[in-house]
Amino acid sequence: MSNDVKDVIIIGSGPAGLTAAVYAGRANLKPLMIEGFEAGGQLMQTTDVENYPGFIDGIMGPELMERMRKQAARFDTEFLTDDVTSVDFSKQPFTINTANETYRARSVIISTGAKAKMLGVPGEKELLGHGLSTCATCDGFFFKDQELLIVGGGDTAMEEAIFLTKFASKVTVVHRRDELRASKIMQQRAMDNPKIEFIWDTVITELVGDGKVTGAKTKNVKTGEESVVEAGGVFVAIGHTPNTSLFTDQLELDGGYIKIAGDTSETTVPGVFAAGDVVDFRYRQAVTAAGMGCEAAIDAERWLEAQ
Repeated sequence: MSNDVKDVIIIGSGPAGLTAAVYAGRANLKPLMIEGFEAGGQLMQTTDVENYPGFIDGIMGPELMERMRKQAARFDTEFLTDDVTSVDFSKQPFTINTANETYRARSVIISTGAKAKMLGVPGEKELLGHGLSTCATCDGFFFKDQELLIVGGGDTAMEEAIFLTKFASKVTVVHRRDELRASKIMQQRAMDNPKIEFIWDTVITELVGDGKVTGAKTKNVKTGEESVVEAGGVFVAIGHTPNTSLFTDQLELDGGYIKIAGDTSETTVPGVFAAGDVVDFRYRQAVTAAGMGCEAAIDAERWLEAQ
């Protein structure tokens, strides 16, 4: 066990965690960030980021995360490239275990993020960020005047389909059933939109493209009929899974997301705070995650002072 007790340990290293590290570092809390072996979060799979304030010409996702990491390091953040295997928030100081070591902290900021649910089909890994996207608000702008496919049948899929019609010439919703599970009002809005079409009872079996998406192979689940649909981009909107499996018996969760109190970053355990996509099922943007990381660091600093 590491002997010293840290003021704050940050678990996770996306925009929320790194912003929390900058603020905690500037408050002289000397944070330890356990960044994980897949450091940097979802932006590491993103090519162009054009909607992060301050970058007029956009910036590559990995470069943005590298800059944030260097900024956190400048304010004495200590980085540990390891995965957390378990935590104990039942008593002070909190304990956080990795495969090799146990660390202790007076406060903890959780910023472990979420993963977009994927289709699990051939071509997906190769084409992610090259015409395949999991975020219409992030990437829709890049698909002006193109025909697009969107996979899903819930409210998020309908919202994203409607959003994409601002840029695309046509948006086709591919849904595995013959009716949507979206709310009636969202269904109506999508169906009333002249740019949106539907392919029912159908799944995508493969993404097509050499270096960039050109379409998708589809299969009708009732008839077995297969076809290829041409498209300039494919958007997957079948939900997200927050990375909270470590905390299921430690913190109160809400639909898998960490539950926080009101407008704060406070979890159900005093001294444990959460920020970013591990909490946020609504906006899921780098800039909102960063804002929440700021909140968590300020909340942690004030809580430590009060103790």
